[in-house]
Amino acid sequence: MDSPQALVVMARDVFERQFDAARVARLRRLARVPDPVFADDLDDPAVAGRLTAVDVLLTGWGAPRLDAALLDRMPRLRAMLHCAGSVRPQVTEEFWKRGIRATSAAEVNAAPVAEFTFAAIIFAGKKAPFIAADRSTHADHGLHITRYGELSNLGRTIGVVGFSRVGRRVVDLVQQLGDVTCLVADPFADPAEVRAAGATPVALDELLPRVDVLSLHAPELPATRHLIDGPRLAALRTHATLINTARGSLVDTAALERECASGRLNAILDVTDPEPLPHDSVLLRLPNVLVTPHLAGSLGSELKRMTDAALDELERFAGGRPFRAEVMRDDLLLSA
Repeated sequence: MDSPQALVVMARDVFERQFDAARVARLRRLARVPDPVFADDLDDPAVAGRLTAVDVLLTGWGAPRLDAALLDRMPRLRAMLHCAGSVRPQVTEEFWKRGIRATSAAEVNAAPVAEFTFAAIIFAGKKAPFIAADRSTHADHGLHITRYGELSNLGRTIGVVGFSRVGRRVVDLVQQLGDVTCLVADPFADPAEVRAAGATPVALDELLPRVDVLSLHAPELPATRHLIDGPRLAALRTHATLINTARGSLVDTAALERECASGRLNAILDVTDPEPLPHDSVLLRLPNVLVTPHLAGSLGSELKRMTDAALDELERFAGGRPFRAEVMRDDLLLSA
């Protein structure tokens, strides 16, 4: 059987970060790839003429939405191998109707997010970001550092909302802490799997008043918008820390502003709603809030790990073997 013809479609700067010479060489070994290897615009005459022969797209951030008009120009397309996390921005109903298959590097991208989250949990236990940002704790030689809560990572209760790819990894990582209790709220998770991972499944409203740290790992769906609203924030213990490395829309920002401005709650936010926050947001001025600009996911050398995952899938496809990380249409009902 002839090897499939492939084309890489993503933003130019993304391609330059994700495909070095070695990975382009591997792509050429696995598939037929006429020049140019890459396109950031499928209307470019350099690639527009050969779309009719493309069997496989390797996509990433900046790839276009695959609607009917675009798919009509690629009648041979059989698979989209995504070199990033969610395929939601690219796929359409027409994509699924035509029986095109999709894979994602979301599992690979979960690794740095979980690592970032675990580091945030450790810092939250010691209140390190908040103490570092509060100049008064330096001026008085740390006499008032406990204003943000007890400084400890021993005997903590960690709440994980969403037993997702990232959530599962976080549950595993927090087992390293001494005398830790990990609670998981996810109505779709198998309770037996949660227990096997070392956590206890509980309802969200039961979890909230029990945790020292609340870490969010649920998808962005209409049903999860403002999942953590004012009453649920109020249910958290005083000095609890909210960590959000999932989606900003999971949290009612106005309610979080009030809780953090009062000093009752702390927060570590890698995602916000809106994103970025307006420059005058109170969350950017409070010492008990650390805001980072969406750093948790794959960046730098981590990006090439996602490319490798997509190329592994291409090797399976070319060899007639099953995909390892195939995304089905119904998966998007419960995931990002």
